[in-house]
Parts: sequence; C-alpha cells; structure tokens
Amino acid sequence: MDIGRLLILEFNDNETDIFKKVMEVVEGHPDFKKYELRSEPALQIPGLEIYPDRRKIYRDRREVGLTAKEFDILCYLAANRGRVMTYAQIYQQVWGDYVQDIENNTIGYHICHLKEKLFLSSACPSFDIRCVRSVGYCFELLPGKGAV
Repeated sequence: MDIGRLLILEFNDNETDIFKKVMEVVEGHPDFKKYELRSEPALQIPGLEIYPDRRKIYRDRREVGLTAKEFDILCYLAANRGRVMTYAQIYQQVWGDYVQDIENNTIGYHICHLKEKLFLSSACPSFDIRCVRSVGYCFELLPGKGAV
C-alpha cells in the first residue's frame, strides 16, 4: 500500500541558492513528483510591486503591511490605473455589494491610511492616488517617474 506524502516548501526571494539545492535533490529521485502552483504575475509599477496571489505589497522593495480592505482597494485602483473609478465601483469591487447611499467617507478613510503607509517611506513617489471630488479615485503614474 502506497501512502502519499506532501512536502510544501516556501522560500524567501533571496534564498535562491537553498531552493536550487533542494530542487536538485528532489529532481534526482524519480519517485518524487513535482507540482507547481501557478502564480499570478505581480503588478509592477515603478517603486511598487503588488502580488495578488500572496496578498503582499512591496514599496521600493520593502514590504508594506496593509489591511485587507486597503490591499483590495490598491489592487483595484492599480489594475485600472489612469481611469477614475467611482465610489460605487470601488465599493462594489471591495465590499462585494452595492448600497444606494454609499458612504464616501468609508472609502476615503481607507485610502487615507493606504496613502500614509505607501508614501511614508518615499519622499519622491512615482505614483499617486488622486481624489476626484464627488466622483471617486484614480491611480496615476506621475510624469517623469516611469510613466508609460
């Protein structure tokens, strides 16, 4: 009777040498089967990396701790960069439902804290989350900072 075993290894990005050595050992044994999880590609913007599958954000290569709502808002705005997303669109995407009388202050509260965390470590950001009064928010690349 064969009993299966599952080995899951997680390495930091800077541990490539250890990972290569482990993989050499695994690949050297024909009885081992290797399964790889497909990873969503990172959304990369100058100075910002977003990994939706890991729910991680890196600002200038440093991890930024965000709440779940802050993360969801940032992902949604960054994926739609250059477009003004209305309060209703943001609310529906992040909270999953639509309320007729949306509290814009709820979204503004989360964006305020999100911006504090993102821009705290950088005096010269390459992007901004711009408020369009009474409409919503827009994620924009700043001119001369890697805008395409």
